[in-house]
Amino acid sequence: MGDVAVGARSGHGGEEDRGRPVEAAPPATDGVPVTGNDSPAAGDGAVTDGRGDGRDRVGGQGPGGTADGGGAPGSGGSSGPGGPDGAPGPGGTSSPDGTPPPRPAKKQRSFWKELPLLIGIALVLALLIKTFLVQAFSIPSASMQNTLTEGDRVLVDKLTPWFGSEPDRGEVVVFHDPDDWLAGEPTTDPNALQTFLGWIGLMPSTEEKDLIKRVVGVGGDTVECEGTGPLKVNGKALEESSYVYAGNTPCSDDDQGGRFKVKVPEGYIWVMGDHRQNSRDSRYNQGDENHGMVPVDEVIGRAIVVAWPVSHWDTLPVPDTFDQAGLDARSSAAGALSAAPEGLALAGAVPLVLWRRRRAAAERTR
Repeated sequence: MGDVAVGARSGHGGEEDRGRPVEAAPPATDGVPVTGNDSPAAGDGAVTDGRGDGRDRVGGQGPGGTADGGGAPGSGGSSGPGGPDGAPGPGGTSSPDGTPPPRPAKKQRSFWKELPLLIGIALVLALLIKTFLVQAFSIPSASMQNTLTEGDRVLVDKLTPWFGSEPDRGEVVVFHDPDDWLAGEPTTDPNALQTFLGWIGLMPSTEEKDLIKRVVGVGGDTVECEGTGPLKVNGKALEESSYVYAGNTPCSDDDQGGRFKVKVPEGYIWVMGDHRQNSRDSRYNQGDENHGMVPVDEVIGRAIVVAWPVSHWDTLPVPDTFDQAGLDARSSAAGALSAAPEGLALAGAVPLVLWRRRRAAAERTR
């Protein structure tokens, strides 16, 4: 054995042995160490007597304890004195062979205990989705026929406005009532469950005063209608047969707002329903504080798909007529304002680039 056991009294000496010099241990025979009292070893590296008091044992705070109260160096036993029959001593955590005891298996929760947690997580996710990503809305009237019919459910993209996206021509958007456009319209009286499901986004809200229309003009556009049409944006006639309600004319020939020519200010949009002769839109609200315009800040998001009923599933793309050339032409003042920052930046960058090139050429010639 390469290790040497710690010398100790056997425990038989008692108090009368104190003060006497301990005799030197004789050389080990056959590699078996003995104690200072010439007692034979009980085993490799172990103290022979385990009946002495705790002061005579190797263990405790020393190397791991054994069944005899001794400890083989490096055995990795428990921190307390050895127990009987090879069991770990008080406070011990290891089995006789040094391996830790197996951990008790965790008892799996029952489904009914986990169900409230799952429901809570689902409700939180639904609320976050409704607030930041997508929200469902119900179509309450026929003002957008045949694109949308009464009772349809649409999903509205609420994410892109968070990144600075603004409504564009041809998009179908949902917006808050800008100035009592819904005055006199019948309202529903939802029960508590409908109110809660609408609040978290699992059902369309029945309490919010929101409208859905198509964007015709954005900030800087000139929109006009004369007689029965066509509708013009920046002097360009729109081909609207693909979405205007069959049998309707693009413009309404009346004196209440059907004939108009307006200039849309920056930060506002001009909206109209696809059922032109049955839509109270920007045309018929020109007497409000915004002159029929809808502030961009009041726009909730763009309707992107008809989700319900299944038979009406469809996307809501921008019609091709809004992509025609020349539609983006705006007034010269607006064009100058939009081009001014880029022009100033370019004018300021040119001298700087030339100066750096001359400086680099001068350094190379040195």
